[in-house]
Amino acid sequence: MAVKVWIIFYSTYGHVKTMAEAVKKGVESVEGVEATIYQVAETLSDDILSKLHAPPKSDYPIIDPHTLAEADGFVFGFPTRFGMMAAQMKAFFDATGGLWQKGALNGKPASLFTSTATQGGGQETTLMTAVTQLAHHGMVYVPGGYSAGPGMFDVNVARGGSPWGAGTLAGGDGSRQPSEVELLQAEILGKNLAGVAKKLKA
Repeated sequence: MAVKVWIIFYSTYGHVKTMAEAVKKGVESVEGVEATIYQVAETLSDDILSKLHAPPKSDYPIIDPHTLAEADGFVFGFPTRFGMMAAQMKAFFDATGGLWQKGALNGKPASLFTSTATQGGGQETTLMTAVTQLAHHGMVYVPGGYSAGPGMFDVNVARGGSPWGAGTLAGGDGSRQPSEVELLQAEILGKNLAGVAKKLKA
């Protein structure tokens, strides 16, 4: 039976969605592991989203938080809001209380990735503070480290990502798209998580 890794994201402008697709590529590079992408429910009204000039939502299915126990591992992605995870993702985690009470996610591995407008916009703090959600569920946090290689040491170009997890920079107006280095980080993050999930299920 295949190991199931769920990639669960929230994205306002599409940057995190693009990163999620790179994570999926990495997950599926590991034999015997299958990846499914979900998005969390939007909490903002259509009127507010329109005023934010947000594009239409992607076609990925909305995750039901009560079904998480069906997966063997997770990669969660979300943009930062003032150095912490976006409220939509927090609302999703807040809906997992029943699973927490049963210990249903205990021992399952999880990785994290994010998006910020600027390099100093909370790439690390967003993921560091998100680890609390995993800890309370007893999940196994799988950080990215420096497994993406030389690109993570290059200080001559703007890039997101850190040892805590993959990341991308959206720019102040959201016009910048994930770079090759950032997408590679996301892909390797997915590959690493898939490998851990496979070992834990063996």
